[in-house]
Amino acid sequence: MKITLKLFATLGDYLPEAARQKNELPLEVAPGTTVAEIISRFNLPVKLVHLVLVNGGYVAHDERLAHQLQEGDVLAIWPPIAGG
Repeated sequence: MKITLKLFATLGDYLPEAARQKNELPLEVAPGTTVAEIISRFNLPVKLVHLVLVNGGYVAHDERLAHQLQEGDVLAIWPPIAGG
């Protein structure tokens, strides 16, 4: 099934070079793939995975192991960001 992975700010560096300009990558994943499996697949440091959204809905840290992605989902991940 197809999903879209979007990595923002410094996490964009974990995308393949060709995907960095848009900060997104279309992915083919197996049915039942979880948010945590995508995080692991891209070797994203857990301490940098702060805000996780699927189709704009927040996925809490304790739900990431069980939250299964569906066809067409957009998984967006942000690191902690400070600013003012």
